[in-house]
Amino acid sequence: MQYRYWCGECGFSTGWTGETEGRLQLLRHCRRWHRGIPVGGHRERARGRADRWGGCLVALCVGLALVVPAVVLLVLLV
Repeated sequence: MQYRYWCGECGFSTGWTGETEGRLQLLRHCRRWHRGIPVGGHRERARGRADRWGGCLVALCVGLALVVPAVVLLVLLV
């Protein structure tokens, strides 16, 4: 999953990255530019390929779970 973190004090945002790396980038930014202010802001989750692949994978597994036993039965009966 990819995330982008936004600073609560200014318009800074991290690039799309993993959760841990994004948090570290925001923490470094806040330590440099906003000393003495608690780290704040929000996290944005990427919606795209990563989300769609999860659904496709489930559909593929369900389809295979239905088709494979049917094919095995047909081969055994013939």
